[in-house]
This record gives sequence, structure tokens and C-alpha cells, in this order.
Amino acid sequence: MTDPGQEGRRSSTGRRPPPSEPGRTRPSPLAEFDGTCPSPFAEFDGTCPSPFAEFDLTRPSLSAELDPRPPSPLVELDDPRLARAGVRVILKRDDLIHPLLPGNKWRKLKYNLARAAELGHETLLTFGGAYSNHVRAVAAAGARFGFRTVGVIRGEEHLPLNDVLAFAADSGMRLVYLDRTTYRAKGTAPVVEALRRRFGRFYLLPEGGSNEQAVRGCAELPGEIDVPFDVVCCPVGTGGTLAGIAAGLAPGRRALGFSVLRGARFLADDVARLQEVTYGEVSANWTIDHDFHAGGYARRAPELDAFVDDFAHRHGMSLDRIYVAKMMWGVFTLAERGALPGNTTIVAVVTGAMEAASS
Repeated sequence: MTDPGQEGRRSSTGRRPPPSEPGRTRPSPLAEFDGTCPSPFAEFDGTCPSPFAEFDLTRPSLSAELDPRPPSPLVELDDPRLARAGVRVILKRDDLIHPLLPGNKWRKLKYNLARAAELGHETLLTFGGAYSNHVRAVAAAGARFGFRTVGVIRGEEHLPLNDVLAFAADSGMRLVYLDRTTYRAKGTAPVVEALRRRFGRFYLLPEGGSNEQAVRGCAELPGEIDVPFDVVCCPVGTGGTLAGIAAGLAPGRRALGFSVLRGARFLADDVARLQEVTYGEVSANWTIDHDFHAGGYARRAPELDAFVDDFAHRHGMSLDRIYVAKMMWGVFTLAERGALPGNTTIVAVVTGAMEAASS
């Protein structure tokens, strides 16, 4: 892990630190461990104050605010390419659920936040890369509901912080960094226990937020679809969204995931494991397509860029290139190839933020 004196350090060129309330001082993320805390991983035993000792944990009622704006709207695409293929595509606009927790982020966090509160946790800790929308969403949720948050970021710190990590820090999240070798072992007991010694008791959210509670949240999505359909499509990064959607489908309907990772055949095992631990069984109504990752996570290809630009021109929406664009590229390509039966109705889940295309 990085030197604790380096955590959360902001650029000297002008990005402000997280705001503090009048009359209350927030522990500085730059504070050195000065001898009263002999180790950055020292137990919080009363002699070594928690790095979060002065945070206000008053939070609004989770039961009152767990459902900001669902169900998300359904919007059918009018596109001659789909019409020629005899395929209907209806967007499930989960990006409109909440401005700070768009897409599948709210569904994944919903029951996790409730569980954390039920267990009396005051801190959420999670993992992610430097551009992780999950890390951003956890920071926003923590600020919204009064949880302290810790983001354990893969790799070295780079200053100034990018927009994702700057938002997280401005929302009160403490950022720490793990070298890539240690990060690969993030789920092991030694790494987790070291984090507990450093930050005290916390509710652990896995990378991407995919766990049993996330699966339960995503399983509610099919029940919101009030039009006839055959297939639900979604991007796949960690498998939680696909696992939940497939579990929530009525008989005779299927889920099709599009991997955003290269060489990720392991995702099928991850989806199966998530369903098994959540429901005790694995459904047989889902598959994953691995042909539209565009080179890997957050990678781009000329074909993908051309599709995104054309989609924006035709439909006035700018697709998230990391997740949603790859799914939509896959759906349109399969339709045009005739790989989807005629008269098929697809509900494509918009799991990340979209913007109006610029004119």
C-alpha cells in the first residue's frame, strides 16, 4: 500500500479538497501517523484514533430513499436496420434512475446499503480501477446516506486526479492505492485484515459491486418490463447484473450478456457462482457473447467508434463506450447478420450514464 501520508493528496494546481462544515474539522487525509499510531495498520484500540473519528454519521432513512426513480422508462428504437431484420429493440433506461447512481449501480448498491445499515456498519470499503464507475457510485452513496467510504484503487496514484477519483474524493471518500500484484490478492485474508487494522470495521463491497445483495437488486429489473419481450441484453463486467436479470426472468425468456473484457471465458463461472450463492441453483436461461469487447476493458476499436458515432447521429444519444456501446454494437451486428430470429423483441439495459449527442 502507499504511504498513508500520500493518501488523497490533491493537485497543487487548483482542485479543492472535500468541503467541511462550519465549526467542524475533518481529519486531514494528509495527516502523518505520528507515533501514537505506530503503524498504518495499527488496531483501532482507543489509543490510535480512527481516521474517520470526526465524521458525522447522521444519515437519512434508507427505507425512505432506497428507490429514487424506478421503474426506469422503456424507449423503443426506430431504426431501419432493425426493421429489415425483423427485430425490435427497446432500451431500458436505467441510466435515468438517479443522477449520481445511474444504471445498474443503484440496483447493485440498494440492498447492500440496507444490509450495511442493518449490521450497524459506518464505513463502506470497495475496490476498483482509476476510472471505476463503481467507486464513484459508492462515494456518492456514502455521501448521500452518511456512510464513511474508502476506495482501494488498483495501481499507483497519478496527480491531478482524474474526474472519477476527484469526484470520489470530493464526496469524502478516502483513496488508497495498491500495487497491481497486491491488488490481485485483494480478496485474500491478509490484505483484507490489513485494511481492517487500518480502517477499523467496514462493510466490504467487492470490485464492481457484484455479490448476493447486488444480484437480488438486479433480479427486480425484469418485473418492471410491462411489454411483451423475448430477450434481455446487458453488458457484462463482473457478472452480477446478468446473474440477477436471468434469475428474475419468467419461463420462456432469456438473458444475453455481452462481455466488455477480452479473454473472459471465466465470466460464465462467475455468473454461475453468483446465482448459486444467492439462490442455491444456477439457471439455464442465459449466455454470454464474447465477440464485441473491442480489445478489452475500456479499449476502443474503429468499428466500435463508428457505431457509436452513427448511433448518436440517428438517435441523439451518446453511448457509454466502456459498457453500453459494446452491448448495442453486438445487438445491431447480430440482428444485421440474421443471428437473431425474426419477430424477436429485445430489451437492452442501459447500465451506465448516457448523454444527449452534441449537434
